[in-house]
Amino acid sequence: MKAVVYRAFGPAQKVLSLETLPAPELASGEVRVALAYSGVNPSDVKARAGARAGVTELPFPAIIPHSDGAGVITEVGEGVEPARVGQRVWIWNGQWQRAYGTAASEICLPQEQAVPMSDTVDFETGAALGIPGLTACHTVFSGGEVSGKTVLVQGGAGTVGLLAVQLAKWGGARVIATCSAAARDRVLAAGADAVLDYSATDLSDQIIAANHGQLVNLIVEVEFGANAEVDAAVIAPNGRITAYGSAKAMQPVLPFYPLMFKAVTLEMALVYLLTPTQREAAIARLNRALEAEALSVPVAKIFPLAEAATAHEAVEGGDRKGVILLQTSENPMK
Repeated sequence: MKAVVYRAFGPAQKVLSLETLPAPELASGEVRVALAYSGVNPSDVKARAGARAGVTELPFPAIIPHSDGAGVITEVGEGVEPARVGQRVWIWNGQWQRAYGTAASEICLPQEQAVPMSDTVDFETGAALGIPGLTACHTVFSGGEVSGKTVLVQGGAGTVGLLAVQLAKWGGARVIATCSAAARDRVLAAGADAVLDYSATDLSDQIIAANHGQLVNLIVEVEFGANAEVDAAVIAPNGRITAYGSAKAMQPVLPFYPLMFKAVTLEMALVYLLTPTQREAAIARLNRALEAEALSVPVAKIFPLAEAATAHEAVEGGDRKGVILLQTSENPMK
């Protein structure tokens, strides 16, 4: 099979190479998936660069990166229903704690990590559901239904943020989002009721004003450390803050008493470690949103497998308007 491989941490152009490897062996309980696309996420890029805290050595001699992907099941292992052959699927945790991920023409993995996908959902969308889709869905709904509530999405222009805006609106919430001024129209088009410039010096006041003078019930947070003071000011009593990132302030200072005296629930969400119950709930909601045509995944650019290093650089640059994908098959699947 064709696969992108790295054997050392370092810059993408230096360590990533396209190679021909033996096809992976199919184990009991697994499925073999011919991949159409592989999603390139920031976490994949950081892992390849050696930027994960506390990680100084490669966990495997050779790594095929990426956790997300979509394709078709071509073979099943012992214990798997034979009728799954030919099924269109999307992948989650493809390379989480495993050597071989989705930046390849095929992958073998436990059958539950290949989620059946409707014929109405294209493979490009499927390749973005693993990390961005599940993160957005979990952060919006982990505390329950949002109908009639106000959801603040901090960082609404990112892929997770845009999906969270759409999902919260589909769930019946009033949605306020923050982003750069340049991205405002894109976030409004995703369904936000109000979009505010995250750099505003009076952001807390603007958020409350946008909610008709009321505090917000839920905050989906991409930069917890940088936004902790604003979040504490605008969250309602018994509200919830679900954070999935804090890159700008990796050791946040917590406004403990302002949060405590509102009895705020703080959740640190890591999509790789969702419990089976949490993951099943998020998958079911994503499927319902897709069936309702309430979810559109923005795709910024698709690179051929041979240009994986350039795709990684595009993610590192951060100047993109959606997910970055690798086309892993020579003939695009439908």
